[in-house]
Order: sequence, then structure tokens, then C-alpha cells
Amino acid sequence: MDPAGFPGGQPDPSLQGPLSREQAIALLERADELLAAGDFADAGRHYFRVVGSGLDDPSLTAAALLGLGEARYRLDDDAGALSDWQTVTRMPDSPSTYPAWRNIAAAQVRAGDLPAALDAYRQADRRAPPGDKAEIASRLGWLAKELGDRRGANRYFARARGDGLGFSISRIIIAVTVIVSVSAMYSFEGADFQQALWLDKFAVADGEYWRLWTVTLLHGGLLHLAFNMYALWIVGPIVERWYGGGRFLVFYLACAATGSVGSFAFGGDVPSVGASGAVFGLFGVLVAAGRFHQPVDRQSRAISGQIGMIIVFNLVFGFASGGQIDNAAHIGGLVGGVWLGAIVPPTRVATLSSFWRRAGPAGMDRVAHPPTGVPLLAVLVLAGAVAAGLVYGTAIREDGRRSNVDTALTGSVPATVIRSRASARHSAGRAAPRAAAAPRAAAAPRAAAAPRAAAAPRAAESRWTRIPNIRAGATLRIDASCSIRWF
Repeated sequence: MDPAGFPGGQPDPSLQGPLSREQAIALLERADELLAAGDFADAGRHYFRVVGSGLDDPSLTAAALLGLGEARYRLDDDAGALSDWQTVTRMPDSPSTYPAWRNIAAAQVRAGDLPAALDAYRQADRRAPPGDKAEIASRLGWLAKELGDRRGANRYFARARGDGLGFSISRIIIAVTVIVSVSAMYSFEGADFQQALWLDKFAVADGEYWRLWTVTLLHGGLLHLAFNMYALWIVGPIVERWYGGGRFLVFYLACAATGSVGSFAFGGDVPSVGASGAVFGLFGVLVAAGRFHQPVDRQSRAISGQIGMIIVFNLVFGFASGGQIDNAAHIGGLVGGVWLGAIVPPTRVATLSSFWRRAGPAGMDRVAHPPTGVPLLAVLVLAGAVAAGLVYGTAIREDGRRSNVDTALTGSVPATVIRSRASARHSAGRAAPRAAAAPRAAAAPRAAAAPRAAAAPRAAESRWTRIPNIRAGATLRIDASCSIRWF
């Protein structure tokens, strides 16, 4: 006789009389083996013996009912299976309660009773382990959408992505960027607004580092804004779905910084505007993550496969633009994104080739769970690269200032300043004839015209962007309407 008390050493469901706890456990283990082997009828007999034993252990009885329902379902007894699982849910909570609610929900979906399925999945969601929360939220989102509750569906899908916010971070960024860009283009204070936010290289050298990020809120025109926001509308949700809303926001800001530093260090002195440094960074994340980690995401398969060609086309177009497009920012953002995508695996979708994977229930789904220090280390390395770029770009600006001071002391004036002053004189000259139009013989009118003539240079001055160039007080003026660069 085996330790469980069965003659012959094998659990026997035909044995009469009450069962001990050890006998019930042995019968359940044997029933599980038979169920896995496809012998559903014999498995059902073992489960039924435990259910009818009168054992005073609700958890074992619930486990037997759960297995009995599974055996009946495999034998096409859907009504009997559903009844067994519902009995489990009316018992005190046990490890069998959560899978019973999931089985009930799946049965209700098969039966077409979506409201009952939604209620069952909500019960399952309350008891689901952390690893199953995203899957349950996705199923709840699908059911809510089918039942016409779009707001609830968006909330559940957001939980499935892992952001838990109920809205898309990428959509919020697009909305804010459009509002700020259009306001800067068409408001009365638009010129001052642009000067406060654009990537003023000399201002960054003087410590105004916030411009590394505020530059993404400005654009050189509606077409520039439309291209960048359309690209962000396409790739932003994919990165957000792969990594979650919080990590997406970190990636966007990090790539914006590397793009801006690329322009600051290698893009010349002309101010720049645009969000494509950050957008190129998201392109880089998709390319590197797709290559190294191979995320399983059917929704983005077609788009992610075309990202490489989009990058090449835009870089070639940038180099062919004659300096109007700031490719240094594009490349800086792209390098930052490739680094992040290669080091940090997607954590919200399954991956086929990645470190730190966890096998899913079927052994197929594999979700990466990198240590907390891995994403932090990747961002810190980028922060170091940004700091190095700031040091290099600042040194270039300091050398330029010293060169301009030396030029001024020898009596020469830089060509850019000569061109700026000539344009300012031309603008002032158009206002001067108005003052001279009064009769020369009248002294009073001449006296009255003088203030207007003096005001003309100030009016012309307002058309120019004043950028600190020499610490002693000299300035370099750049016509914002023609010399700004896009990225």
C-alpha cells in the first residue's frame, strides 16, 4: 500500500468510503496527469471522486471542481463545465477562484453573452496575479469596445499598455506642440515667444539648457509642423505600446536632448526649431528594438518595417536642402534612440530575442523584465553624452566670441554683422522719406518729423533676433524670417 493508502500504489477513484487529505491530493495529481494526456473521461472520474468525498477542505474541493469542469468542457459538456466553475466562485476564495472566473468569462464569450463575460473578467481582474493583469485588461478593453463603451475601452487598453493613465502620452505631446507652435506663428507676441523657446546656441552656451527641450514646441511653418506631428502620430503610439507611457516620455525627452545637442555642437550658430530630433530618436528606438529584441506586435509590423527607408530618405533630403534643414539634430536624436532601443528591451509586449525574458503560460510568449538598473544606466550614459556635447559646443561658442572680439579690436567687422547692419539701414531708410516729406521751409514740421525718423531704426530693430555673441556687449543680429533652421 502506498503512503496515500491506495492498494496497489495507484490512486483508485472506485475506492469507497471517506478520503484522507493525502488520498485526495493523490487523486488530484493523477487526474491532472490524465487531463494533460487527453484522457478526459478518466480524469473526470478522478476529479468527481474528490468532489463527492465529503472532504472538509474547501480548497481541495474547489481544485477538483475546477478540473472536473475542464474535463467536461473537453467532452463538449459546456453546461456542466460552466456549472462546476460557477460552484467554485461561490466557495471561499482559493487558488482555484481566479482560473474559474477566467474560464467562466471565456465560456460566456463563446456563448455570445458579452455583458456576462465582462462581469466575469472584472471578477478575474480583481484576483489576477501581476503577470496576468495586462492580458485581462486587454480582454476587458475588447469587450468594452464591443459593447460600445469607448471611454472604458481606452482606459482598459491604457492599462494593458502599462501606462495606467487612460490616455496616450504621445497624443498629449502632439496637442501641446500644435498649440504652442501655432501660437508662436500667429499670435501678436509670437516673435518674443519664439525667441524664448527656440534653440539659441549662444543662449545655451550661457546656461539656458531648457532650450534643449523647448525647441521641440516650435516649428518653421505649418508644413514643417504637419510633417513632424504626423510622424509622431504614427511612431509614438508604437513606442508607447512597447514600453509604456512613462518610459516613452523619458525616451522622448532623452532623444530631444541628444538631437538638440547634436545641433548645438555641430549645427552651426543659426537658431533652430522643430521636434524631429526627438522623432528621429523614436525612429531609432523602433529600429534597434526591432533588430535586437524582435517584439511581437502585429499592429506595428507593417510600419516598423518601413522605418529604415524613412530615415534614409529624410537624411538624404536634409543634406540636399542646402543648410535649411538641421541634419545634425536628426542624427543626434537618431543615435540616442538607437542606443536606448538596443539596450532597453520592450517590456509591454512579448519578444522573440531578448535578454531578461520570462516564459508565458504557453511557453511561447516571452516578456522581458530587465533589472531596474538597466534602463537607468542607458539614460545616464545618454546624459553623459549630452553633457559632453554641451561642453564641446560651449567651447566652440567661446572661441567664436574671442575671435569676434579680436576682429573688432583690429577694425574689421564680421560679414554677418555687416549684412545685418546694411539690412537695418535699408529698413530705416524706407521710413526716413516720410519725415523728409514735410515742407523744408517750416521748421516746426521738421522738428516734429525728427522723432519719427529716430523711431524708424527701433521699428527695424524689432524685426531682428538679438543673440548674445560677445560678452563685452556686442550682439549678432540674425533675420528670423530667413536664417532659422528646421529640424
